[in-house]
Amino acid sequence: MIQPKDVDFYKENGYLLVKGVFNEAEVVEMREAVENIILRAAHAKADSNAAWQGDYLPAEELKKLVLKGFHDVHYHDASFMRAVIHPNMVAVLRQIIGPNVQLHHSKMLVKPPENGAAFPMHQDYPYFPHENHTMLAASVHLDRADEENGCLRVIPGSHLAGSLQHVGTHYLNHKEYPIHMGTPCEAEAGDVLFFNYLTIHGSSSNKSSRTRRNVLFQYREASDFPTTQEHFDWGMGLMVSGENPNFTKVKPNYKIIKDA
Repeated sequence: MIQPKDVDFYKENGYLLVKGVFNEAEVVEMREAVENIILRAAHAKADSNAAWQGDYLPAEELKKLVLKGFHDVHYHDASFMRAVIHPNMVAVLRQIIGPNVQLHHSKMLVKPPENGAAFPMHQDYPYFPHENHTMLAASVHLDRADEENGCLRVIPGSHLAGSLQHVGTHYLNHKEYPIHMGTPCEAEAGDVLFFNYLTIHGSSSNKSSRTRRNVLFQYREASDFPTTQEHFDWGMGLMVSGENPNFTKVKPNYKIIKDA
């Protein structure tokens, strides 16, 4: 899927857009799965607005914004499990992470038309810090993403500065890092944007009449261990490529506690 020059681009800039990772049929299948998850969540009374709060936008504007976001989508629909280990995804991951790749978690992000929520500029690092910083996000586009409907923006090379001080619920000072500061990463359905968890990124609100649906898979190198005991998911550590060289560290360090 990619050439050595693309790997160099990723290392230098902290992101890489790969075209046509998924075909039209696969995109349609995942798109339908996203819509069905939203319906099942509503039926189970587990639906909620996942829009970010904070002072990066006026309070009156924030109240109008909506984001549908659910974690661990590969537990909700098999199409996402197939996507996690898709040969095209693995071909890219092996080159920019290495031969031994694990899944950390998955989630879906849906910006509805006209009032889809913005994401303030931030790094993913504060949510799940790791030792060697191999962690990356693979954002799978299920719709065309452009500036009008709130495509992702990145600051090229920002991952090289390491972890930065965040405010609020893990976002950067919007006066120092406004959303428009980022480079727009416009993409078509089926394209995947790979970016390191230290790369500063965010997105504007969806002001278009089109939905913007993304599914995001977070991957890491198998020997890149977490530095804090947080953000554990049952599927964390699933081998996507290669082997796990750490026989005694194949599962997260959690305990099952029975309710009294």
